[in-house]
Amino acid sequence: MKVGLSLSRCVRDIFEKRVDYQDVLVVISRTDFDPNNDKHWAQIWEGYLYGGVSAAVWHGLEDYEQEIRTICVSLYEEGKLHQPRQYGSASRFRADYVWLDTVVSDDDLEDKPTVKKAWEQYKMLAGLSQ
Repeated sequence: MKVGLSLSRCVRDIFEKRVDYQDVLVVISRTDFDPNNDKHWAQIWEGYLYGGVSAAVWHGLEDYEQEIRTICVSLYEEGKLHQPRQYGSASRFRADYVWLDTVVSDDDLEDKPTVKKAWEQYKMLAGLSQ
């Protein structure tokens, strides 16, 4: 499972099949919009397509507006889009990360025995609490 930290970059990754939509737990965004609202959508689309307030991350995707919007709507309607600004808070996170994995990678497990032991204990406790 993955936690995304940038709506524009995460949606592009999903659209370009670099990340499977089913692997997305949540995308935390600095936006405050409803992708079902045409006015909100037009502002987001123009901003990410041409830049301005944010980077033109969707540049080159002009012909795929409906597909991009469908991804945004799905994230929104499935509760996978968290927008802290809607609750009076601004998210603060490192912009150089786009995705965080919610599981420990095999490389970390093999290279770090302490992490491996902690992960195994966590999985055992998580299984007992179900």
